[in-house]
Amino acid sequence: MTINVRFFASLREQLGAGEAELNFQPDLTVEDVWNLSTNQRNVPANILVAVNQEYVSFNDSVEDGDEVAFFPPVTGG
Repeated sequence: MTINVRFFASLREQLGAGEAELNFQPDLTVEDVWNLSTNQRNVPANILVAVNQEYVSFNDSVEDGDEVAFFPPVTGG
């Protein structure tokens, strides 16, 4: 019963890790996953999050076996 957490781009560099694994707990939200996997770090502005490769909000729930991915917005020119 786990949740796989992935951090991309500059988040990976800031946190010093690209992945984390959390034990599933009932009633977890994406925000809870962020807090548990980053030791309560502040959420950077404009961060994007996806659960099982679909964009979600920080209030959405997370289920056992989900993959939660956090990444900064993509910019380009």
